[in-house]
Formats: sequence, structure tokens, C-alpha cells
Amino acid sequence: METKISILFLRICLAAGYLSAVADRFGLWGEPGASNVAWGAWDPFVDYVAFLNPWAPTNIIPPLAWVATIAEIVLAIGLLIGWNLRWIAFTSGLLLLAFCIAMMLTLGIKAPLDYSVFGVAAGSFLLAAMSGKNQPDTD
Repeated sequence: METKISILFLRICLAAGYLSAVADRFGLWGEPGASNVAWGAWDPFVDYVAFLNPWAPTNIIPPLAWVATIAEIVLAIGLLIGWNLRWIAFTSGLLLLAFCIAMMLTLGIKAPLDYSVFGVAAGSFLLAAMSGKNQPDTD
């Protein structure tokens, strides 16, 4: 029972993190520059994507921002409903690991550590492992 509750809590927390980030880039947490708002609008988010991906051609940045956003929405929904949980959780871990690497290459090691992105990625990979066939039912 403790394992099921822990897995459910992790699923909800991961999904909430994704949905909060998506809400922020669409201004649902407030306007750009407001307290506790990272982007507050789509354009500052696209600028952040460009900053984290200096290797990417300029014309690739907006589609990359949309792909990340759509992926976060799909992953959040999958985590909440438990659909293909092992695959969803593993994909979540990969997305977060890619974000960790981008942050580390542009901002240094401190930024992904301060924002616990490595820990959240590890939580996603743990959820994927716990959702394996030989583990307790997670739905």
C-alpha cells in the first residue's frame, strides 16, 4: 500500500511540475517580471529556449519550444491517468535529463542542482522502474 501511495504521489508531483511550467509560459501564473513567474508569456519562454540551445538555428527555436510544451502536456496527462506509465515515466526522465544537460552547458552545474532538475529526472526514471511488469500494480 505504501508503494502505491508513493507512486501516485510521485506521478501527481511530476505532472504538476510540468503543468505549472506550461501554465507559466502562457501567463497563467502572472505577467513577465511578476514575483515567482519564470516567463509569464510565450515570447520570454521562446527566448529561454534559444538561450538554452545556442547551437540550434534560429528558425528551429519556436518549433523546439512547441515540441517541449506539447511533450510536457502529454507527459503530464499520461502521468495523471497512468497511461503507459513505464514509457511515459521513462520519456519524462529523458526530457528532464535533456533539460539538465542544456542547463548545465549554458548555465553551469549549479543551476540544474539548485532547481533539483537532476532529482526530478531521477524520480521519473525511478517511476519507470517501479512501473515494470514485476512490480506492484501502479494504477
